[in-house]
Formats: sequence, structure tokens, C-alpha cells
Amino acid sequence: MADLTHFDPWRDLSRLTTARIGLGRAGASLPTREVLDFQLAHARARDAVHLPFDSAALEAELAGRGWAVLSVASQAPDRATYLQNPNRGRRLSAESAQRLADWHAAPAPGCDIAFVVADGLSALATHKHAVPVLDAVVPLLGGQGWRVGPIVVAQQARVALGDEIGQALGAEVVAVLIGERPGLGSADSLGVYVTYAPRVGRSDAERNCISNVRLEGLSYAEAARKIQFLVTGARRLKLSGVGLKDETDTPALE
Repeated sequence: MADLTHFDPWRDLSRLTTARIGLGRAGASLPTREVLDFQLAHARARDAVHLPFDSAALEAELAGRGWAVLSVASQAPDRATYLQNPNRGRRLSAESAQRLADWHAAPAPGCDIAFVVADGLSALATHKHAVPVLDAVVPLLGGQGWRVGPIVVAQQARVALGDEIGQALGAEVVAVLIGERPGLGSADSLGVYVTYAPRVGRSDAERNCISNVRLEGLSYAEAARKIQFLVTGARRLKLSGVGLKDETDTPALE
């Protein structure tokens, strides 16, 4: 008969997830190891929020791939303002708005889709994952005849900043690659928000979100496949958001 004296039913389950399950206890409290692990995760999440956005290095990396790059900033002049007044992160600074207007007015190829790479609440996520996602998705869309506008690198940006950027560039669709709010198990999660006919005033219900893009979550290739599906569907249906469903994981009927 098996000895169940030291059997821990949570041990095998905990290997399948990064969620905090079966932590055990020491008297009426958590074990010291689990308390320290929680504090470390909390510190990493805070660090991700406050990590400076190295936009210059990112712009150089994007330009090195032969893509046109534009740099913009929101109306939040610093991180403290960005965190305390979210609306400032949803609108372009006057200088940035003029820069985009100048690009749109100059003789240049049209723009069907605009990609915005933004710091959001985790510059760490953007540093690690934005370029690999673009590497995977831009060729897919180029093969379908999409005219990809300049890659816009946005500082102190919220998701809605993409609406004003896409509108300024005359894009049919905008896709915002942005660092998501850090969690205690994922400080480097990238989100992608797709909006059809972007313009100032769009609501969250009018955009689609692809979440948890990172090495331990959604792969770059899978994220690219979902972006391709959503932007193609948005163009066909002339809408995005609650009216556009991500069916990339739905099995097709024979």
C-alpha cells in the first residue's frame, strides 16, 4: 500500500501554472518562502511600471529593419502625471500632433494600417516583445497587400492614444502594441489593441484586445496570426470591438 504520509496533491498541479496555488501554511500564516516570493513579485511589478522607456534604442532597432519610424509623446510630461492623470496619456502633445500632420501632408505612400509601439504600464514588456511581434506580423500583412504606415513609437501612452495617431495618419486600422498592467506573475505582458477607423473618442467596446503576449504566454507567431485575422475581419466588416469575434481558435467544420 502506498505511503501517503507526505503526499502533497498540490505539487503536481503547481507545476502546470504560475498561479499561486497550494502555498501551504506555517501556523496561521503563509510559509516564509511564499511571503518572500510574493514580495519579490510585487517589487518586479512596481519596477516594470516605473522602468524608463528607452524609445531611442527601440527606434534604432525598428529603423534597422528598414521601417519608417515616427516618435511621439502624449500630453503627460512625466511618469507621475501619466499615472495620476490617465487622460493626459490618451491625447498627443501639440508637437507630436503636428509631426504626424506633417507626415500625412507630405507626398508619401498611403497607410492602411498603423502600428503604434507604446510603453503603457510596462516598458519592460514593450522592450522585450514589440519588435518580435512586428517581425512576425508585418510580412503577413504585406503579403496581403496592406500598406503599412510608419511605426509610431509613443511615450507615456495609453491605449486610446492610438485613436488619435491612426486618425492623424489616415489609417484604416490601428494596432497598438503596449505594455499591460503588470501582475504578480507577469510583469512583462504585452497587449495588442486593434481599432477600425480610429478617431478620437472611440470607446473600449470598439476595439479588440490580444493579451498576454510573452514567452510564457501567447507566442509571437500566434499573436501575429490573431492580429492578421482581426485586421482582415475589421476591414471586411468595417468595424472592430464587440462586433468582431476572434475565431482563430474555432475549429472549422468540414
